[in-house]
Amino acid sequence: MREGSLEAPIRHPIDWQNPDFWDEAKLDAELRRAFDICHGCRRCFNLCDSFPKLFDLIDASPSESLEDVPSTEFKSVVDACTLCDLCFMTKCPYVPPHEWNLDFPHLMVRARAVEAKKKGVPFAEAQLTKTDRNGKLAAMAPGIANWASDIANKTTRGLLDKVAGVHPEAALPKFHGATFAVRAKREPLEPNREAPAFGKRKAALYATCFVNYNNPNIGMAMRAVLAKNGVESKVVYPKCCGMPQLEHGEIEKVAATAKQVAAELSPVIDEGYDIVALIPSCALMLKFEWPLIVPDDPLVKKLAQATFDASEYVVDIAKREGLAPGLSKLDGGVSMHFACHARAQNMGPKAAEMLRLIPEISVAVIERCSGHGGSWGVMKKNFETALKVGKPVAKTAAKNAKTYLASECPLAGEHIVQGIERLPAADRPEKIETSLHPIELFAKAYGLA
Repeated sequence: MREGSLEAPIRHPIDWQNPDFWDEAKLDAELRRAFDICHGCRRCFNLCDSFPKLFDLIDASPSESLEDVPSTEFKSVVDACTLCDLCFMTKCPYVPPHEWNLDFPHLMVRARAVEAKKKGVPFAEAQLTKTDRNGKLAAMAPGIANWASDIANKTTRGLLDKVAGVHPEAALPKFHGATFAVRAKREPLEPNREAPAFGKRKAALYATCFVNYNNPNIGMAMRAVLAKNGVESKVVYPKCCGMPQLEHGEIEKVAATAKQVAAELSPVIDEGYDIVALIPSCALMLKFEWPLIVPDDPLVKKLAQATFDASEYVVDIAKREGLAPGLSKLDGGVSMHFACHARAQNMGPKAAEMLRLIPEISVAVIERCSGHGGSWGVMKKNFETALKVGKPVAKTAAKNAKTYLASECPLAGEHIVQGIERLPAADRPEKIETSLHPIELFAKAYGLA
């Protein structure tokens, strides 16, 4: 084995059904082994707040070594991880197949899983992870839900702060009465018979909780682009992918979700449909995380092999069949944030590749974490840190001064906008654009949005 992680990184299954996984003494020993490796390397110091917290604990100890750091202090390191996977994907020289076998994000999942099993997930935080329930309830009265969650509503946001620990200045997703699944049924689209891909593909769009309840426009843009390119599509959405539960270490729940969704989508795959996940975190779950959590389930493996990320799918059409004509240039260019969970899919910057199919376009890719980390970044205890981690992205986007700002992760995009708004006036652009999903820009270039 050569030093420096010259081989492609691989991930081992999460061994959560092994009793040793849940053994607190063995977990502590593994945390100490990993933390000592990190301490001796420190390449990852600027990725997120986990590593500075770890290094500060060590540097402040009497001997400036890990052995003098009490295990009770490790929780701050574990809680600071956003599961962005950048340390594993881009920085760590000791990930498998290196013999030291270091997988920091999955070790943090293990630590959270042990804590969750012992103490449970805090009630308020657990309610935030129930995205399907929350989305269905909010869809009954979206105006009230959006009024209550608006930053300008100091009363309700103050209450949300006290009850759930959500920072009063953190932007929260809006809700829609007509979900993506409902809109897709109301607005059928016929595939373009003149497109090169007509009759060669069928796509089942895994709506994801965010697109279904919070931003149906992303899904509608994807449907329109596929129809323009001759691809028949339909919407499938058994339930949320379980990423919010994974963030809290609720591995058993994620495993049950994986099995249920894989079983429900298996007949869809048999009918010849590709599965296209509209948000990169969800694509990551279906393609990579689920097979590591339930590695022996053939339907989970089958689903992983049939799943595409949204941008990846459009690029695949362009390469294999060719795109339908009609793309027009978008003046002013795009600042394109390469979302961490798109990067973790190990497929390359497909959103940027897709946008560069638009004539005469200027795309400036920002390859750095936004700091948001799903529900992690909206919590009062994390929000300011999330903005600090994402500040280089906000500064770069502002400096680029492009007409459009895009991120495959809508939560990251909104977080970047908030970061830009907090920059000194001299560093902010005259107009701060709302962040869009790249597929929305692609639809716009086709004149479909």
